Amino acid sequence: MSPSQKGMFVIKAATIGERLHGKIGEFGPLFEYTIKLVLLASFLELVLYRLVSRLGMHLSKMAATHPWITPTFTALTEIGAWLLNVVAILLFMGLIITMVHRSATQAQSALAKAGTACAVLLLLLTVGFLFVQPAMLGSVIYNSVAVLTLSLFMWDYLATHHERTQRIFGLTYFLGISGWLYYQILSTAYSLAGTLAAPPLVYEFHRAGEALMVLASILVFAAYGQGLSLRTKNRRQRHRAIWFWATAGVIFTTLLFTDYLLERYNPALASSVRQASQGIGWIFQFGMGYTFYLPFAIYMAGLLCWSYTVIKLLSMGRVAGYGIGLMFMAGYALLFSNLTLMVILGVMLLTLDRAKPPVADATAATASPLMESPEGLVTEQV
Repeated sequence: MSPSQKGMFVIKAATIGERLHGKIGEFGPLFEYTIKLVLLASFLELVLYRLVSRLGMHLSKMAATHPWITPTFTALTEIGAWLLNVVAILLFMGLIITMVHRSATQAQSALAKAGTACAVLLLLLTVGFLFVQPAMLGSVIYNSVAVLTLSLFMWDYLATHHERTQRIFGLTYFLGISGWLYYQILSTAYSLAGTLAAPPLVYEFHRAGEALMVLASILVFAAYGQGLSLRTKNRRQRHRAIWFWATAGVIFTTLLFTDYLLERYNPALASSVRQASQGIGWIFQFGMGYTFYLPFAIYMAGLLCWSYTVIKLLSMGRVAGYGIGLMFMAGYALLFSNLTLMVILGVMLLTLDRAKPPVADATAATASPLMESPEGLVTEQV
């Protein structure tokens, strides 16, 4: 075999060895259906409990003239509260199955093993707090363990994913959710100590964390939502990209200048739209933890990028789609323990979506006598 042929074979073997390893069907039916149920139940809980219940509270004035509003939203809220318990049970199952799979099938580093141990401790604390009502000290301990667990798994993600866009996305999300956890830990610790002094930079970290979370929901498109490039030679993909970017640009521009244009056209209508947007912001503030202090168009851009990426990854069967879906459906304000576990499980699933390790004996195979003929080279590639 000539040197050029040997080099081509090494490149080909390395490419085969680095193919994507992250299809949800590769991890067994128990893992697959558990994670799918977790995602579905979490989405329904988000809609029916965290959003619809707040919407019913916002429509309390209309209930006086429309009798059907109160029983309808009460029933939906009860279903959402029931789903809250279902999600908690499924999260426990998903975390346990994922940790067992990671321990059994992957050679874990010391940091990954420490992250798994912290996740087990977090589950034990969650169970313990079901029997013993956690006070402020328990809240500080729980959130501190959550920060440590998230840090270890995110370090594992950054160590095993070498694409720059994916690393930037992971780091941005980690800093964003850490802003909320820092706010919670410091505020609770100062209240526990009984001091009247304000914790250092808690509100600044809280607002910066929200901005980073929204930025992460946009960056996830660059990290995992490729396929909408205008430079592609595929006519169908280019046509799809034109429609996506045109629609996104129109929506973003319209939302960004709606208030100004309505104020020029009809001040009374502009005031009504502002009140409606404040109501929507109030619902999402309690449901997702966002305060909407940034322009509304930026939040919509993040929602558009995140939803497209998740739908694309789910259609491909990628584990990353389920992880990213859970990470952002948990929201920014992790007010319940199940939301914290949702974030941890999402990051763990994200670490499972990685490239397979390169073929170790690719170079050695080039020296084999069986590789001396072109026919043998073709056979091996096939």
